[in-house]
Amino acid sequence: MSPRDRLAVGLMLFSTFVVILNETTMGVALPHLMADLDIVPSTAQWVTTSFMLTMAVVIPVTGFVIQRITTRATFLTAMSLFSVGTLVCAVAPTFPLLLSGRVVQAAGTAIMLPLLMTTVMTVTPVATRGRTMGNISVVISVAPALGPTISGLVLSALPWRWIFVLMLPVALGALVLGAVRMPNLTTPHHARVDLLSVALSAVGFGGIVYGLSHLGESAGDLVAAAAPIVVGAAALSLFVARQRRLQLTDSALLDLRTFTSPTFSVAVVLMAISMMSLFGTIILLPLYAQNVLGLTPLQTGLLLLPGGLLMGLAAPSVGRTYDRHGPRVLLVPGTVVVSAAAWSFAALDATSPAWQVLAGHVVLSGGLALMFTPLFTAALGSLTPRLYSHGSAMVGTVQQVAGAAGTALFITVLTAQSLRLADGGASEVAATAGGVHAAFVVGAVITLVAIPAAFLLRVRPGVPGVAAGH
Repeated sequence: MSPRDRLAVGLMLFSTFVVILNETTMGVALPHLMADLDIVPSTAQWVTTSFMLTMAVVIPVTGFVIQRITTRATFLTAMSLFSVGTLVCAVAPTFPLLLSGRVVQAAGTAIMLPLLMTTVMTVTPVATRGRTMGNISVVISVAPALGPTISGLVLSALPWRWIFVLMLPVALGALVLGAVRMPNLTTPHHARVDLLSVALSAVGFGGIVYGLSHLGESAGDLVAAAAPIVVGAAALSLFVARQRRLQLTDSALLDLRTFTSPTFSVAVVLMAISMMSLFGTIILLPLYAQNVLGLTPLQTGLLLLPGGLLMGLAAPSVGRTYDRHGPRVLLVPGTVVVSAAAWSFAALDATSPAWQVLAGHVVLSGGLALMFTPLFTAALGSLTPRLYSHGSAMVGTVQQVAGAAGTALFITVLTAQSLRLADGGASEVAATAGGVHAAFVVGAVITLVAIPAAFLLRVRPGVPGVAAGH
C-alpha cells in the first residue's frame, strides 16, 4: 500500500476498534445503572439491545452510503455521530436520554465497520490481504472481548459515566485527526436510494434482532417474542424479493449477488456460528463468574483479559499464514478448537475453579483467532470490487443478527433451566450453575456444525474468489 493508503487504513482501524469496544462495555455496568437511574433489569438491558438493534437497521444501508459519499465524508460522519452519542451518554441525567445517546453511538459504529472493510479490500494488494484482514479481526473480535474488562477496571474506581467520559477524548481525537489527514480513496457515483428497500430492511433486520433480544430477556415468552420475529421475517422476505428485482438495474440497496459466490456463502454461515459463540460466551461467562463463583466485576473482567489479548497477538501471524497457505489450514483446526472450548464450558458446575473458566476462554479465543481472519478475507476476496461495499454491509449485518441470536439463545436456555431447577428446590447458585451448563451444551452442539462446513471453504492463497481446482 502507498503511504496515503496506509494512513487511511490505520486511522480506520483505530477508530473502528474504539467504536466496537463500546458495544460490550455496558454489560458489567448494568447493576450500577439500575441503582443510579432507578430502573429494573429488563429496562437496563436496553442499553445493549438498542445498540445491536440500531446496528442491524443501519448497516444494510451503508453499502449505498459508501458508494454515494467520499471516504473522508463517510468517516467524518461516522465519528461525529459516535462522538455526539458518547457525549450524550456521559451527561445523560435520565435513562431515555442515555438510550438516545447509545442509539446515536450505534449509528456511527454501523457506518465505520463496512467502511473499513470496503476500504481495505479496495486498497490492499491481494498478496497481503490476509495480513491486513488479521488487523481487522483484532478490531471485530478482540474489541468486544475487551469491553467487559475495561468496563470492570473503570467501575472498580469510578462511576459508570466515566466509561463514556474516558472514551470521548479518544473519539474526538480520531475525528480531528481524520478531518486533517483522512484522504479520499474512492470515487463516489450517483446511486438512487430505494426508500421501500430501506423501510423493509429496517423492519426486517430490526424486527428479528428485537424479537431475539426480547426472547432472551423474557426467558421463553414465545408469544411476545414471536410477533416481531414473524413480522421481521415477512419483511425480510419482501426485502429479498425487492433486491432481486432491483439487481437487474444495479440499483439494489443490498446486492444479494454476493451469495452467488459459494465461498462467500460458506464463510457467512461460519461467521454466524462464530459470532453466536463469541457473544453468547461474552454474556454468559460474566454471569457465571459473578453469580456462581462469587467474583467481582473487576475480577471477572481480568479473567477474560488473557483470551482477548491472545486474539490480538495471534491475528498478525494468522494473517501471514492465510497469505501463504489459504483458509483451510486455519479454519479446520479453528472450528475444532472452538468446539472443544464450548464442550469444556459445558462441564462447568457450581464447584468449578476459576482457572477452568480462564483456560476455556483462552482456548475459545485461540480458536476464534484462527477463524475470523480467513473468514473475512475469503468472504470479501471472493467478490468483484463493485460488490465490496455490499459484501461488507452483509457481513456486518450477519454479525449483529448472529450476535443477538447467540445472546438470546444462551440467556433463554439459562433462564428456563434455572427456573426449572429452582422450582425443584435447588439453591440459587446451584440453579444458575445448572442453567449455565444447559446453555453451554446447546452452544457446544451448534459449534459442531462448523467443523464439516470448514472443509467446504477452499480458496487458493493469493487468488481471491478462485476455488481450488477451477
